[in-house]
Formats: sequence, C-alpha cells, structure tokens
Amino acid sequence: MSKKLQIIFSTFLIFLTSLSISKADLLKPNSDIKPDRVIEIQLSGLQNNDLIYKDSGIEQTWNFAHPNNKKVTGPLDKFKRMIKGDSYQMMINHLSHTITKLGSGENWAQFEVILLDKDKIYHKFNWQVEKYETDGPLKDCWLTTMVSSPIPLGSSI
Repeated sequence: MSKKLQIIFSTFLIFLTSLSISKADLLKPNSDIKPDRVIEIQLSGLQNNDLIYKDSGIEQTWNFAHPNNKKVTGPLDKFKRMIKGDSYQMMINHLSHTITKLGSGENWAQFEVILLDKDKIYHKFNWQVEKYETDGPLKDCWLTTMVSSPIPLGSSI
C-alpha cells in the first residue's frame, strides 16, 4: 500500500472512531451537579432522545433516577416502555422546556417543568430531586425521586 493510501486509510479510521459514541459518553451523577442541572440533563436527553444512539435520552434520564425510583419504574426496559407510553411520551423529542424552582431544603428540591411537545401542546410537571445519603458511588448526588403525571396546559397555537 502506498504511503498516501496509508495516510488516507489512517485518517478514515480515526474519523470513524471519533463518530462511535458509547454509553460511557452519557453523563453520570456526581456530587458537583446541582439539582436544577440534574433536571436539565434529563430533559435535554429526552428532547434529543436518539441523538447519541437509539433511546440514549431515556437512558440519560435513567442514570439520574434515584435508586428508590428505579425500584418502582425499572428495570431500564420497563422504564423505556413507561416513557414511551401515553403518560410521558410527550417528553420524547419535545421542542422546549422551562424549569422553575418551587421550593427546597437541605436534601430535596422541587421544580415546576413546563414542556412544549412536538405537537405544540404545553404540559406541566412537578419534578422532585433528593440528595442520595447512602454510602457508595451515588453519595451526595442529586437524583430524581418523583415526576408527576403531566397536566396539559393547551396548545401554543
């Protein structure tokens, strides 16, 4: 193989490698991430659900779910079905969202989320996060403990 062809081939391989994004590229909880940022990470993932790979946004949301929440909504395949079901499907590939803090304490925070879905209908959610206090890798991380059922607010048109 000529030197020029080797350089082209090597460049092509580097390009392909840079395109491959794995599950390791999803954000993971850490104690530096603030409560409102946790919700922003989850909503941005859902807004761009298939951006990294199929259902990466749902998996991103799952990463920041509190273990007690995961016991009710999981495992991951069940969580995916729940998000894609009638109750929460409007979150997938939504157009925009706003996050407003309603209240907080030392280890909890509650927010109002207004979401504009892809059909241009607004929905309101109450979203709660809590600081995980058990020892282990999630210690002191803010994680979602509750998302209310959506309240339709009507069309933006």
